[in-house]
Formats: sequence, structure tokens, C-alpha cells
Amino acid sequence: MNPDQMNMVKPGGTIGILGGGQLGRMLALAAARLGIDAHIYCPEENCPASHVSAGFSCAAYDDERRLSAFAGAVDAITTEFENIPADTARFLAERKPVFPSAQALEIAQDRVDEKAFINRQGIDTAPWRRVDTFDDLNEALSDIGPEGVLKTRRLGYDGKGQARIQSLEDAAAAFATMNNAPAVLEGFIDFQREISVIVARGQDGEIRCYDPGENRHAEGILRETTVPANISDKTRDSALAIAGQLAKALDYVGVMGVEMFVMRDGSLVVNEIAPRVHNTGHWTIEGCAISQFEQHIRAVCGLPLGSPARHSDAVMTNLIGDDVDAWPTLLAAPGTALHLYGKGESRPGRKMGHATRLL
Repeated sequence: MNPDQMNMVKPGGTIGILGGGQLGRMLALAAARLGIDAHIYCPEENCPASHVSAGFSCAAYDDERRLSAFAGAVDAITTEFENIPADTARFLAERKPVFPSAQALEIAQDRVDEKAFINRQGIDTAPWRRVDTFDDLNEALSDIGPEGVLKTRRLGYDGKGQARIQSLEDAAAAFATMNNAPAVLEGFIDFQREISVIVARGQDGEIRCYDPGENRHAEGILRETTVPANISDKTRDSALAIAGQLAKALDYVGVMGVEMFVMRDGSLVVNEIAPRVHNTGHWTIEGCAISQFEQHIRAVCGLPLGSPARHSDAVMTNLIGDDVDAWPTLLAAPGTALHLYGKGESRPGRKMGHATRLL
């Protein structure tokens, strides 16, 4: 895009953010550093992002009257999570610049569309098959093997909406957990580790990537990201190239997370893309001069992207459920930064905050 055609939000302007969770909260704080106000739009009252934003609209994502008023109060609009309805993004895009686009959201919201998009770029994924019926599942298992993970096509996250299949005998029970929702079967692959790349793309097409982080999960939820990942230089370079290729193919604007599996020969298989700032990039707040959150604000506001260079190695640990009760210890820990999300109730599986320790 020609710089003269970019939609720029300058200091003193307002960025609208769809969604009010912890990612929106950290985006609002990053915008404030640049002298840009944030206006949160979220259906939930007392959401974490509303505590730190200059403006807040509490309304449904299909309330066109409130959406129009929201658009009138901001200079550009972005999203803090991928399940914002694409129709909402399209409606708002008729009124103000919206990044990422409705098309990018739609692709990432459906696992079948997402995997097909990735494969069309010549990038590997785990073997997969669309599953709409139990016969589809049996055929898929016969085709790609008896082990895999059955996932809903839409709305699953943090281990929700999925069932592990270890043999053909597990198929019926796994299919029942889908409750007749459209699904996808992902075949088992013998990978060595999971990594993720946080990639940013500006309105002018410039691409900047952060160093890959290595992720550890438990019960389907990210527990820890360590940077740098324990991978070769060749694998690192391939990971950055893949992330940049996907951002370009989507004509993406903003920060995006790309999760990948590292195979035992060092090759890469893409697991999923997330069109938003990403949990595995939280380490960038302390580990880089320009965090993923500021980078996203820069991109969607048409400002120059910053350097993603890492000045410190780091380990980011999610505080899930009662983990947050360790906050006094974490505050006293050397080289450790604590981030609490302002959520009132701690419950199992809920991300309450994170801590980043510089190494």
C-alpha cells in the first residue's frame, strides 16, 4: 500500500477494540503508551479491558445501532480474539478501517477453511479430513490412521471442543462429544516440540517476526513459553519464512500467531493460525523493546513497525485458576514481571494472569 493511502491513527486518536478480555486489556495499555486512546466494545460488563480503556461500549456484536455509534467514536478498529463475527467486521468496515479483515477472521474461525488455506500455500499440516457424520469419521480413520484428534470446526480453544482418538474403538464416544457439530479429524503426527512465531504485517506490507518460542501445554492449555526455542538456525529461518508467507497470503494487517510442530528431522508442520496478538507472545513485553501489543497497535494504526529483536531470553508462565494465589511470591522473585488480568473469580482452567522471568 502506498504510504499516502494508509489509514493512519496518530497520537491523540482512538483505536476501537472488539473484545474485552486480557488481550484487549494489554492492547489498550500499549496504545496508551503511544498516546492513542482505546475504546472497547464487548457484550460483557466489567470486562478486563474496560478497566484500563478511555471508552467502553457494552453491547451485542449484532447490535447495529450500537456498532454504528462505536464506529463513529473511533478512528480505526481491531479485534482481540478471532471469534468476533465476520459479519460484525464487515458492517464496521463500511464505516471505519478494520484490521484484520473479515476474510482473515473467517478463514481462522473454521478449522477446515484454515487448513485448506494453509495447504494451498504449499505449507504442510497434519493429515486431516472433514467430518460431518459418523460415517465420515470412520472413513477418515480408515484413510489417515486410527489415531488422531477430533475437533469442532468452530469455537474450540484451550482444549475445549476436542476428543482424542487412540483406536477405532474410541470413535463413537469421540463423535458423541461433538454433539453433531461439524468437525475435523487431525491425524496423529510424531513431532518433537511445538513452537510459535509472532508475525506482524503493516498496512504497507512490511513484515516483522519475533523469535520463535517453544510451548509446553497441559490439559490442552498453554502453560509455558520459553524463548529462544530449542531449534536449529535452519528450522528457525523456515519458521519465520512460513509465518511471513501466511501473513502475506492473507493480506493480513496486525499481529498474528502461527503455531507449528517441529518434526524430528527439523521440518515444520503448521498447527493453526490465530489472527490476533497471542498468548505465546506475552514474553515480548519484557523481552523486547517493542512488545507484540505495541507492534499490533502500530500496524493497525498505520504507524512504522518497530524492531522485534529480543534483548533477553525469557520464560512466560500462565497463571491458571488458583495459580494466581502465588502473586506475592512472584512479586518478590528476581527478574520476574507479574501481569494480572483483573478477573474477579478464579476457577479451574481460567487464565488469571501470567509471569515472565528474564533469563
